[in-house]
Amino acid sequence: MEKKVYLDNAAATPVRKEVIEEMMPFFDAEFGNPSTVYDMGSRIKAVVDVQRAKVAELIGARPEEIIFTSGGTEANNLAIKGIAFAYRKKGNHIIVAATEHHSVLNSARFFERLDYEVTFLKVDEYGLVDPQRIRELIRPETILVSIAYASNEIGTIQPIAKIAEVCKDKGVFFHTDGVATVGNIPVDVKQLGVDLLSLSGIPLEAPKGTGALYFRKGLRLMPLLHGGIQESGRRGGTENVPGIVGLGKAAELTLQELPQKMRHVKVLRDKLVSGVIESIESVKLTGHPETRLPGHASFCVQAIEGEALVFMLSSEGIYVNTGSACASKALKTSPVLLAIGIPPELAQGSIVFTLDVTNTEEDIDYVLEKLPFVVGRLRSMSPLWGKKETAQASS
Repeated sequence: MEKKVYLDNAAATPVRKEVIEEMMPFFDAEFGNPSTVYDMGSRIKAVVDVQRAKVAELIGARPEEIIFTSGGTEANNLAIKGIAFAYRKKGNHIIVAATEHHSVLNSARFFERLDYEVTFLKVDEYGLVDPQRIRELIRPETILVSIAYASNEIGTIQPIAKIAEVCKDKGVFFHTDGVATVGNIPVDVKQLGVDLLSLSGIPLEAPKGTGALYFRKGLRLMPLLHGGIQESGRRGGTENVPGIVGLGKAAELTLQELPQKMRHVKVLRDKLVSGVIESIESVKLTGHPETRLPGHASFCVQAIEGEALVFMLSSEGIYVNTGSACASKALKTSPVLLAIGIPPELAQGSIVFTLDVTNTEEDIDYVLEKLPFVVGRLRSMSPLWGKKETAQASS
């Protein structure tokens, strides 16, 4: 039987059996609409409320501060557009990091067309944001700062609590994209001091197409979807009850098992990082070497194309990615890697491993066996590598 090693858990995860079992009754036996007034509907509404409480507990929020969404992208859009539209009279300036997910960057660019001003904040070589720089950039018309808690592409974890403190001191709303962190490290919105936080079901091993937005009680938020009174009037449309149930169950399990998961994947990640650096010449670890997600390892490999590397690894039964899954088919140089100062030719060789509790030490051994061989094959066909070897021979 061909060995299969899946290390692209930031893009997709298998839905846990316990989650599937919890969801099943809500496809047929308990199919009622939670907005209806009769008992079939009221039972479902009570179920949705229970799931809301489970998601809230995972991140230290109140149940009424949770809006269910179709995933992280919608949550990011709702946070940025919802605040920018609701507080237009307060100001028209938004600050986002240059390394944000496309759902944040493109939402910000959308407002540039509406006569808002957007500052794309520079980061350091590890992708870290300087809270003091945010303080300097905030001005009277600034209404929102959005900085991702961590990057799915380079793994760096930001000093979110310090940034939140700056924003609170300056009277500016602060949103963080928590898609890469919720389910991978502990997250408590009250301790962090954020006003809004986005999350996705994927890291929790919940169904795709599930997610939520935390918004601090007392905030005004303009809906993106206008319709009925679902989600307290902030997101119209009949609720995806099976998906919400799945997200709630996954949040419950994550809360119980997260410390064990973190310990497990960190050991495997450290083994992978040291093994790659020791066995492959001219490879660079991207992101912060220590302040990073425990199950995340990302590299740039000189003189190869990341897409070719991913394709050839898949032929060996190893599944990884070149960066953000939302941009992996764009065939453009990653703006995240450019923002941290990686030269475009090196950035083309990006490869990202995201680990889960289901991965084993044998998986990492198999990757470390096959990866140097695949890199060697690709470099043997690369004119860039040929030039490097020629230059070394003549020097």
